[in-house]
Amino acid sequence: MRKQQNYTEAVARHGAEAIIIHPASPVAARSEAFASMDGLLLAGGPDIDPGRYGRRSLPSDSVEEDRDALEAEAWAVAAERALPVVGVCRGLQAINVFSGGTLIQHLDGHSGPAWGRGPAATHPLRVEPGTRLARILFPTNVRGGVVEVNTYHHQAVGPTDLAPGLVPNARAASRAGELIEGLETRDGRFVLGIQCHPERTESTPKAFERVFGFFVDAARGPASRR
Repeated sequence: MRKQQNYTEAVARHGAEAIIIHPASPVAARSEAFASMDGLLLAGGPDIDPGRYGRRSLPSDSVEEDRDALEAEAWAVAAERALPVVGVCRGLQAINVFSGGTLIQHLDGHSGPAWGRGPAATHPLRVEPGTRLARILFPTNVRGGVVEVNTYHHQAVGPTDLAPGLVPNARAASRAGELIEGLETRDGRFVLGIQCHPERTESTPKAFERVFGFFVDAARGPASRR
Protein backbone atom coordinates (compact mmCIF):
# COMPACT_ATOMS: atom_id res chain seq x y z
CA MET A 1 0.00 0.00 0.00
CA ARG A 2 1.54 3.25 -1.16
CA LYS A 3 0.40 5.33 1.83
CA GLN A 4 2.11 2.92 4.21
CA GLN A 5 5.24 2.86 2.10
CA ASN A 6 5.53 6.64 2.38
CA TYR A 7 6.05 6.29 6.14
CA THR A 8 8.42 3.33 5.98
CA GLU A 9 10.51 5.02 3.29
CA ALA A 10 10.63 8.25 5.30
CA VAL A 11 12.29 6.58 8.31
CA ALA A 12 14.40 4.28 6.11
CA ARG A 13 15.98 7.34 4.47
CA HIS A 14 17.52 8.06 7.87
CA GLY A 15 18.67 4.53 8.64
CA ALA A 16 15.70 3.08 10.54
CA GLU A 17 13.85 -0.16 9.90
CA ALA A 18 10.08 0.05 10.28
CA ILE A 19 8.13 -2.71 12.01
CA ILE A 20 4.53 -2.48 10.84
CA ILE A 21 1.75 -3.76 13.05
CA HIS A 22 -2.00 -3.51 12.59
CA PRO A 23 -5.10 -4.80 14.42
CA ALA A 24 -4.94 -8.15 12.59
CA SER A 25 -1.34 -8.78 13.66
CA PRO A 26 -1.01 -11.92 15.85
CA VAL A 27 -0.65 -11.26 19.57
CA ALA A 28 2.89 -12.69 19.54
CA ALA A 29 3.96 -10.37 16.71
CA ARG A 30 2.45 -7.39 18.48
CA SER A 31 4.21 -8.23 21.75
CA GLU A 32 7.52 -8.74 19.98
CA ALA A 33 7.18 -5.39 18.18
CA PHE A 34 6.41 -3.54 21.41
CA ALA A 35 9.35 -5.17 23.18
CA SER A 36 11.85 -4.36 20.43
CA MET A 37 10.70 -0.94 19.23
CA ASP A 38 13.01 2.03 19.74
CA GLY A 39 10.40 4.63 18.76
CA LEU A 40 6.75 4.88 17.78
CA LEU A 41 5.29 6.50 14.67
CA LEU A 42 1.51 6.98 14.73
CA ALA A 43 0.34 7.39 11.14
CA GLY A 44 -2.63 9.05 9.50
CA GLY A 45 -5.96 7.29 9.08
CA PRO A 46 -9.64 7.32 10.07
CA ASP A 47 -11.26 9.20 12.92
CA ILE A 48 -10.62 8.20 16.52
CA ASP A 49 -13.70 6.88 18.32
CA PRO A 50 -15.24 9.98 19.98
CA GLY A 51 -16.13 7.83 22.98
CA ARG A 52 -12.45 7.91 23.90
CA TYR A 53 -12.73 11.63 24.62
CA GLY A 54 -16.30 11.75 25.92
CA ARG A 55 -18.16 12.79 22.79
CA ARG A 56 -20.89 11.19 20.73
CA SER A 57 -20.21 9.94 17.22
CA LEU A 58 -21.29 12.11 14.34
CA PRO A 59 -23.25 10.36 11.55
CA SER A 60 -20.30 10.81 9.17
CA ASP A 61 -17.70 9.38 11.54
CA SER A 62 -15.62 6.49 10.20
CA VAL A 63 -13.83 4.84 13.12
CA GLU A 64 -11.76 1.70 13.66
CA GLU A 65 -12.04 0.80 17.33
CA ASP A 66 -9.54 -2.04 17.06
CA ARG A 67 -6.94 0.36 15.65
CA ASP A 68 -7.66 2.83 18.46
CA ALA A 69 -7.05 0.06 21.00
CA LEU A 70 -3.83 -1.06 19.31
CA GLU A 71 -2.41 2.45 19.16
CA ALA A 72 -3.43 3.20 22.75
CA GLU A 73 -1.52 0.10 23.83
CA ALA A 74 1.51 1.09 21.76
CA TRP A 75 1.36 4.63 23.22
CA ALA A 76 1.27 3.23 26.77
CA VAL A 77 4.30 1.01 26.11
CA ALA A 78 6.21 3.91 24.56
CA ALA A 79 5.35 6.13 27.54
CA GLU A 80 6.44 3.50 30.05
CA ARG A 81 9.79 3.12 28.26
CA ALA A 82 10.13 6.88 27.55
CA LEU A 83 10.52 6.21 23.83
CA PRO A 84 10.31 8.96 21.20
CA VAL A 85 6.97 9.32 19.42
CA VAL A 86 5.94 11.10 16.24
CA GLY A 87 2.28 11.46 15.31
CA VAL A 88 1.15 12.47 11.81
CA CYS A 89 -2.37 13.82 11.17
CA ARG A 90 -4.54 11.24 12.99
CA GLY A 91 -1.36 10.49 14.94
CA LEU A 92 -1.28 14.05 16.34
CA GLN A 93 -4.92 13.67 17.32
CA ALA A 94 -4.19 10.29 18.92
CA ILE A 95 -1.37 11.77 21.03
CA ASN A 96 -3.76 14.45 22.24
CA VAL A 97 -6.60 12.04 23.00
CA PHE A 98 -4.37 9.46 24.69
CA SER A 99 -2.97 12.30 26.83
CA GLY A 100 -6.44 13.34 28.00
CA GLY A 101 -7.43 15.91 25.37
CA THR A 102 -10.42 16.23 23.05
CA LEU A 103 -11.02 17.01 19.36
CA ILE A 104 -13.11 19.22 17.12
CA GLN A 105 -15.14 16.53 15.37
CA HIS A 106 -15.64 18.28 12.06
CA LEU A 107 -14.17 21.22 10.15
CA ASP A 108 -15.69 22.63 6.98
CA GLY A 109 -13.37 23.55 4.15
CA HIS A 110 -10.12 22.36 5.69
CA SER A 111 -9.45 19.23 3.66
CA GLY A 112 -8.82 19.10 -0.08
CA PRO A 113 -8.95 16.13 -2.47
CA ALA A 114 -7.98 12.77 -1.03
CA TRP A 115 -4.35 11.86 -1.60
CA GLY A 116 -3.81 10.71 -5.19
CA ARG A 117 -7.02 12.33 -6.43
CA GLY A 118 -5.72 15.78 -7.22
CA PRO A 119 -3.35 18.48 -5.98
CA ALA A 120 -3.19 18.80 -2.21
CA ALA A 121 -4.97 21.67 -0.52
CA THR A 122 -2.52 23.79 1.44
CA HIS A 123 -2.51 26.54 4.04
CA PRO A 124 0.00 28.59 6.05
CA LEU A 125 1.32 27.07 9.28
CA ARG A 126 2.79 29.32 11.97
CA VAL A 127 5.55 27.57 13.89
CA GLU A 128 5.93 28.72 17.50
CA PRO A 129 9.32 30.21 18.42
CA GLY A 130 11.56 28.31 20.81
CA THR A 131 9.80 24.96 20.33
CA ARG A 132 11.36 21.67 19.33
CA LEU A 133 9.60 21.93 15.96
CA ALA A 134 11.08 25.39 15.39
CA ARG A 135 14.56 24.05 16.13
CA ILE A 136 14.01 21.21 13.67
CA LEU A 137 12.55 23.26 10.81
CA PHE A 138 14.57 26.44 11.32
CA PRO A 139 17.92 25.37 12.82
CA THR A 140 19.42 28.84 12.32
CA ASN A 141 16.30 30.74 13.40
CA VAL A 142 14.56 29.37 16.50
CA ARG A 143 12.17 32.33 16.38
CA GLY A 144 10.00 30.16 14.18
CA GLY A 145 8.35 31.14 10.94
CA VAL A 146 5.54 30.43 8.51
CA VAL A 147 5.50 27.50 6.08
CA GLU A 148 2.90 26.28 3.57
CA VAL A 149 1.73 22.74 4.39
CA ASN A 150 -0.72 20.23 2.96
CA THR A 151 -4.08 19.66 4.66
CA TYR A 152 -6.08 16.45 4.48
CA HIS A 153 -7.97 16.46 7.79
CA HIS A 154 -11.56 17.20 8.80
CA GLN A 155 -10.95 16.93 12.56
CA ALA A 156 -8.58 18.99 14.66
CA VAL A 157 -7.28 20.13 18.03
CA GLY A 158 -8.64 23.50 19.10
CA PRO A 159 -7.13 25.72 21.81
CA THR A 160 -9.48 24.31 24.46
CA ASP A 161 -8.94 20.70 23.36
CA LEU A 162 -5.23 20.44 24.18
CA ALA A 163 -4.31 17.79 26.74
CA PRO A 164 -2.48 18.62 29.98
CA GLY A 165 1.27 18.23 29.58
CA LEU A 166 1.26 19.18 25.90
CA VAL A 167 2.17 22.53 24.36
CA PRO A 168 1.40 23.92 20.90
CA ASN A 169 4.31 24.21 18.49
CA ALA A 170 2.34 25.24 15.37
CA ARG A 171 -0.98 26.91 14.66
CA ALA A 172 -3.20 27.54 11.64
CA ALA A 173 -6.33 29.54 10.88
CA SER A 174 -9.60 27.87 9.90
CA ARG A 175 -13.29 28.69 9.55
CA ALA A 176 -13.71 27.33 13.08
CA GLY A 177 -11.01 29.61 14.45
CA GLU A 178 -7.39 29.00 15.31
CA LEU A 179 -6.25 25.38 15.34
CA ILE A 180 -3.31 23.70 17.04
CA GLU A 181 -1.60 21.87 14.16
CA GLY A 182 1.55 20.89 15.99
CA LEU A 183 2.19 19.82 19.56
CA GLU A 184 4.93 18.49 21.81
CA THR A 185 5.51 17.62 25.47
CA ARG A 186 6.40 19.99 28.28
CA ASP A 187 8.80 17.55 29.95
CA GLY A 188 11.45 17.41 27.20
CA ARG A 189 10.70 13.88 26.04
CA PHE A 190 10.69 13.56 22.24
CA VAL A 191 6.94 13.52 21.54
CA LEU A 192 6.02 15.47 18.43
CA GLY A 193 2.67 15.73 16.68
CA ILE A 194 2.13 17.39 13.31
CA GLN A 195 -1.23 17.72 11.59
CA CYS A 196 0.15 17.94 8.05
CA HIS A 197 1.62 14.96 6.15
CA PRO A 198 5.40 15.41 5.84
CA GLU A 199 5.79 11.94 4.34
CA ARG A 200 4.00 13.28 1.25
CA THR A 201 7.05 15.04 -0.05
CA GLU A 202 5.40 16.40 -3.19
CA SER A 203 3.31 18.83 -1.09
CA THR A 204 5.44 19.44 2.01
CA PRO A 205 8.35 21.87 2.47
CA LYS A 206 11.70 20.08 2.32
CA ALA A 207 12.52 21.21 5.86
CA PHE A 208 10.00 18.69 7.21
CA GLU A 209 12.30 15.85 6.14
CA ARG A 210 14.33 16.77 9.22
CA VAL A 211 11.41 15.68 11.42
CA PHE A 212 12.07 12.07 10.42
CA GLY A 213 15.81 12.51 10.84
CA PHE A 214 15.47 13.88 14.37
CA PHE A 215 12.97 11.13 15.25
CA VAL A 216 15.33 8.38 14.09
CA ASP A 217 18.23 10.01 15.94
CA ALA A 218 16.14 10.11 19.11
CA ALA A 219 15.22 6.44 18.66
CA ARG A 220 18.90 5.46 18.59
CA GLY A 221 19.18 6.14 22.30
CA PRO A 222 19.58 8.73 25.05
CA ALA A 223 22.99 9.90 23.87
CA SER A 224 21.60 11.18 20.58
CA ARG A 225 18.18 12.42 21.67
CA ARG A 226 17.56 16.04 20.75
